[in-house]
Amino acid sequence: MAQGVLPFKYEEEKKEFGLTSFGGLFVYFDLFRKLNLKSIVNRHLKAKSEKQGWSDYQQVLALLLLNLCGCESVDDIDYLESDSGLRRLLKNLELQGAWGRHREKQKRRWRKENYRSLSASSSLFRYLEFFHNDSEEKRREEEICKRNEEIKAGKKKHGKAFIPAPNDHLGGLNNINQELINFLQLNSPETTATLDMDATIVESHKSSAFCSYKGPKGYQPLNTWWAEQKVLLHTEFRDGNVPAGHQQMRVLSEALDCLPEGIDKVYLRSDTAAYQWELFNYCSKGQNNCFGRIEFAISCDITREFKAEVMRVPEEDWHPIYNKVKGKSVEISRWAEVPYVPNAEARSKKGPEYRFIAIREVVKQQTLPGMESLVELPFPNFSADDVCYKLSGLITNMDWEGESLIHWLHKRCGDSEHIHSEMKNAYCGGRFPSGKFGVNAAWWWFMVLAINVTAIFKKVVLNKEWRQKRMKGLSLFFIRVAGRIIKKGREMIIRLSKGAPVFPALLDARKNIKSLSCLPSG
Repeated sequence: MAQGVLPFKYEEEKKEFGLTSFGGLFVYFDLFRKLNLKSIVNRHLKAKSEKQGWSDYQQVLALLLLNLCGCESVDDIDYLESDSGLRRLLKNLELQGAWGRHREKQKRRWRKENYRSLSASSSLFRYLEFFHNDSEEKRREEEICKRNEEIKAGKKKHGKAFIPAPNDHLGGLNNINQELINFLQLNSPETTATLDMDATIVESHKSSAFCSYKGPKGYQPLNTWWAEQKVLLHTEFRDGNVPAGHQQMRVLSEALDCLPEGIDKVYLRSDTAAYQWELFNYCSKGQNNCFGRIEFAISCDITREFKAEVMRVPEEDWHPIYNKVKGKSVEISRWAEVPYVPNAEARSKKGPEYRFIAIREVVKQQTLPGMESLVELPFPNFSADDVCYKLSGLITNMDWEGESLIHWLHKRCGDSEHIHSEMKNAYCGGRFPSGKFGVNAAWWWFMVLAINVTAIFKKVVLNKEWRQKRMKGLSLFFIRVAGRIIKKGREMIIRLSKGAPVFPALLDARKNIKSLSCLPSG
């Protein structure tokens, strides 16, 4: 009987032959060994104290593989477990070099025979519970009730932001991330760190999630991106109702503590969420003991006073901003220095000097005559000589020429904004497994670790033609490669189809990993 319309049918193999659809994934295990990831996890993460069952490293490995293989939930671990080739290789790697007493000790971790190579979804859920801080959750619930009562009574329009403190296990994930960044810095050193701070809203319909300023319920983690190394230096998981600018100076200080050795200069870029005089003075006065004065460019609030000063700027003081369009330089907007001193800083004559720069862009679709008072544009704007302009601005303590500074600030919208999309679509950051804050924070952190592992992989392992690939392309053309696992003696062979285009890249990647330097143990 025909299975479908066309003359072909599906049949299942009668025996297990070690087939895998993740032939390129195994190169990551080479990198994990070179990173000495097992030792790093055991050193910084002691969530699993029992000697029975899955170890910390095995659970971390399972959570990383979920992200690297394009999965989106904890239950997808069963899909990875169903891959017979992956299961066979993991079993072999687990017992590699384990002989005699050590091999027996590995087997005694299980009360009964273990048939799985990766932990079950129920085991992963229980493991993620270790990262939840019950005492902070009670404080969080108390703050929520207090906030709701004050809003109902009309005492406050908005509640007080509350960020639960992480427990030791959740803090250990930050330490693991620092080790990954140290490894990257050792093998691809940079002397400059341009930090892009930005929050992203991740929608979630969990009953415990809160509404963000944009409306939908969810969470709003604050991320610090290191532009030169293309890694997430730091992240802080937050509820959706916590403003992006809340305690940014503290987060910046924590991010600076995560930078590895060898950094001579630090720059900061951010949007208007970081428009805070406390943060400006922290950077300009060199209050950080390690890096001293930090130069920054941050988008500024468009206040009435600022707009009034902008409108006083003579036309001859506006300078063109050019951009490349089809190989030609085209004027896209204009910039001007604005002699603007906010009231908060006018009181101090000895404070640091800051520059304000305004950027105006002609609104292409002009308002019809007589309709000006009826149309409200969704962005700051002003009119001059019957032309409507979109208005934006920035504050800086740098002495760069205006156009160069503006282009440099706009680069923030490249990789650091793109990675937010990758988090939610290419990795597991778009769907949370629990209603508990600590569990979701750990889930987010494991996604960050997977992103940074991939960043290391692309920068120091893959050849140049692969480095610009996004995770979707890397997964399709490098990781998800069909192969067969064959064992000859003590050697495992991953056999790909004849003429597989990825075969030379796999060999080059393994060769590059072998030549990498290792971090000192301990």
